[in-house]
Amino acid sequence: MCQFSSPSLSCKSKSDPKTKVQESDRLVTALIPKDPTFENPQKTHLSLAISEARCIANIALPMILTGLLLYSRSMISMLFLGRQGELALAGGSLAIGFANITGYSILSGLSMGMEPICGQAFGAKRYKLLGLALQRTILLLFLVSIPIALLWVNMKKILLFCGQDDDISTEAQLYILYSLPDLLAQSILHPLRLYLRSQSITLPLTFCASLSILLHVPINYLLVSVFNLGIKGVALSAVWTNFNLVGSLIIYVIISGVFRKTWGGISSECLKGWRSLLSLAIPSCISVCLEWWWYEIMILLCGLLLNPRATVASMGILIQTTAFIYIFPSSLSFGVSTRVGNELGANNPQKAKLAATIGLSSSFVLGFAALCFAVMVRKIWASMFTQDADIIALTSMVLPIIGLCELGNCPQTTGCGVLRGTARPKMGANINLGCFYLVGMPVAVWLSFYAGFDFKGLWLGLLAAQGSCVVTMLIVLARTDWECQAQRAKELIGNVSDDADHNEEDEKLKDTKNSSSSLDGRIPGIQNLRFQCEVYTHKKLVTWGREAKEFDWSTPMAADSKHDSSLTKTHYLDWVTMTH
Repeated sequence: MCQFSSPSLSCKSKSDPKTKVQESDRLVTALIPKDPTFENPQKTHLSLAISEARCIANIALPMILTGLLLYSRSMISMLFLGRQGELALAGGSLAIGFANITGYSILSGLSMGMEPICGQAFGAKRYKLLGLALQRTILLLFLVSIPIALLWVNMKKILLFCGQDDDISTEAQLYILYSLPDLLAQSILHPLRLYLRSQSITLPLTFCASLSILLHVPINYLLVSVFNLGIKGVALSAVWTNFNLVGSLIIYVIISGVFRKTWGGISSECLKGWRSLLSLAIPSCISVCLEWWWYEIMILLCGLLLNPRATVASMGILIQTTAFIYIFPSSLSFGVSTRVGNELGANNPQKAKLAATIGLSSSFVLGFAALCFAVMVRKIWASMFTQDADIIALTSMVLPIIGLCELGNCPQTTGCGVLRGTARPKMGANINLGCFYLVGMPVAVWLSFYAGFDFKGLWLGLLAAQGSCVVTMLIVLARTDWECQAQRAKELIGNVSDDADHNEEDEKLKDTKNSSSSLDGRIPGIQNLRFQCEVYTHKKLVTWGREAKEFDWSTPMAADSKHDSSLTKTHYLDWVTMTH
């Protein structure tokens, strides 16, 4: 059989036993897959772990810097809002909260549906799928932005219906109307960042973010102070900065040539085959929104406590604090998600498991560091934002609880990254729903309003949610079958690529039938062989036809096999199957 498995073998291999053994050994060796473990037997588990930690750090560290830069942008906007007076600050803050709930959280969550597709496709070297996923996701976010924009236009009516102050609602409406173009910027920015990150390209994103933030201050000064646009200028400055970031990223992609392997041009294929994307995007969106909305509900509950003015203000400071701390575990989760997705796509389940293990171990270190930070700054942190004694006291009391929450939040966030890398966002959504809303919310309400813990009870409810969440997440990850996940990655990439390759394969099939029709008379029984291949699979027919066209029928093997039609059919089908 071996002598028929390569068209380059001659008749000498039949008569010369030594040559036959050498050729057989060569063929068997070629069929053995290359494994880095066999190529580098001297590598220890420690060296592999260190190497993986470096890969994750190369992605996560630039993402941390980018997160800090974007966080500073929001702080700059708040400073310019504060200079416009108390009404502008209240209206702008309300508008930003409304935009986060109804717009930005949805766009961010939906965009994460492309993360496992791009990560696994890049690992499998199916580079063109990245460009196709980018087009589909941008188009999806554009479509979703339309109802979001309609909701924003009617925000004042919604706020008044909920009993908000008329003046504050008017200011909030003004801010959000001038933020409408930001939906367009975010619809491009989120997928573009994921497109680059799935290829482990994160440092250029940091440079582009640095450039946009450097321009953010003068843009604010120009629109707010020079042109006296007030709250409208703050909103337009944020939009302008985001478009600067999008533009700089596009320029980088073009100049660097990153797009060459992954971009097949704008294709009508982006209008088809959305099932795989939506099956990942919708659960990802639900998971993100459930966590984002928790904090907004907490602010609403603060208004029902004994001292609503102080508790709402303190809650605002604490949410800003948690947003600052969240930059670190979220960046780690991005790195872990990328590495897990790449390795599963490359069919390296053990390396994917190692990446998840290294990431989770690092997350516990981050959680302990966050706890130490919260405890150390508890007496001075609030004074950076206000001089009100009640607000400072409430903030100082709750900061250690936040530190304990981060002990669970850091591993939980990283675990969500592992689930995204394995294309299981639905599992993450179920965990968040159960732990935050079926455990954390009842505990928070009971402790705050019935057990006498007041403001502290809300954060103890969050602690219960984070604790149950991390325990559930670790159980799920510990029971993960990584071999099965590698197989699922093949199926995911196959499902996505089937839609992209369908038309191309149809064209190849037409060419194959035309080119192979001339072979029918050259080998007895070849029509029966074509039927066998067609039954075998559609793709094997295309492969068989292409190889039949390229096969050198003048070789001795072909000449000899013409006299035995059954031998030809059997060995030729074996040869096609083994080589593909």
